[in-house]
Amino acid sequence: MSQLFELVVERINEVSPQPKPEISLALGLILVLVLVLPFISRKVEENLEPFFFVMGTLGVIVNTVFNIFDKKIVWVLAKTAATSPLVISGVPIGITQVVFLAGLVFLYYHERIYNGLLSAARRLGLPLFAFVISFTLGSIASIISVIVTAVILAEIVVGLPIPREAKTKFAVYSAFAVGLGAALTPVGEPLSTIAISKLGEGFTYLIRIIGVEVFAGIFIASLANAFAMRKYSMTSGEGEAEVSYGETLRGVTLRAVRVYIFVAALELLGGSLTPITVWYFSKLGPHHLYWLNTISAIVDNATLTAAEIYKGLSELQIKSALISLLISGGMLIPGNVPNIVMAGRLRIRMAEWARYGVPFGLALLLLFYVILFHL
Repeated sequence: MSQLFELVVERINEVSPQPKPEISLALGLILVLVLVLPFISRKVEENLEPFFFVMGTLGVIVNTVFNIFDKKIVWVLAKTAATSPLVISGVPIGITQVVFLAGLVFLYYHERIYNGLLSAARRLGLPLFAFVISFTLGSIASIISVIVTAVILAEIVVGLPIPREAKTKFAVYSAFAVGLGAALTPVGEPLSTIAISKLGEGFTYLIRIIGVEVFAGIFIASLANAFAMRKYSMTSGEGEAEVSYGETLRGVTLRAVRVYIFVAALELLGGSLTPITVWYFSKLGPHHLYWLNTISAIVDNATLTAAEIYKGLSELQIKSALISLLISGGMLIPGNVPNIVMAGRLRIRMAEWARYGVPFGLALLLLFYVILFHL
């Protein structure tokens, strides 16, 4: 995504350094449709992957028609969209393969694994179990990668014999913890990889500048998860995994394909919205940028990181931009890898995720805004 952003910036400086109203309007309309349609159309909500793919493709067409994207940019974007779900940081093991392989492991060994999880949950109690799982996986996500962590987390939530509402809450709050924690090293996720690369800093740089805030966020999200689990109880008997697994090899394969399409679609959408980030977002002050970064709830935050982070920014500017991107990414399903993985595995719809993700995300944004800018 960093290479694509640089190509688009170079192209924009060449053909249109100033914003073009017609392109801004067209891309803005696409953005509105992406935000609104999943909430008002059940058909769209049930088919997010093809919907986002169509919107991303439409965005590419708009940029091509108005001469912002040339053949080279379209080729790089298409290649990025096709390979991104399969390759992470140059290593040919991406989200698609991890989702598929983990699905196979749980398909054949789910009873043994779930029995172990249930035993641990009963010993600790559901609220403490929720806290421990969220905080532990959030803390190690930047070491074992956000993808592996998200898949493990999704299967843990599936294996709990609790009501659907409880599973949705567990998924949302723990996804916040994992999404935040993954940003601490370049190994964790693309956002941190791009940030480190653009700033020319070392492996531990992000731990130094946002580590305290990230661990505070992980702790708060884990605490929220524990608090949300207080009124629920597990229904199965001791030693029995009374969980309706209901998975098949076909289901495992289709889920991996859907994840592939979703990630590719988000790459197309994020890439096609790059002109807006170049013309508008990159020129905003830290206070305005902090709140407008809530667009990260639906747009690939790696694109926004490429637009906003560069050498010469103050530490406060870097911290505020990254924290707002990370928190906003947890608010809706398209915003982050854990959201995508868990929503797909638990069949959580956009409106269901938003019911808990949006208010919690806004509360976190407000809290850290006060801490960063007023304390």
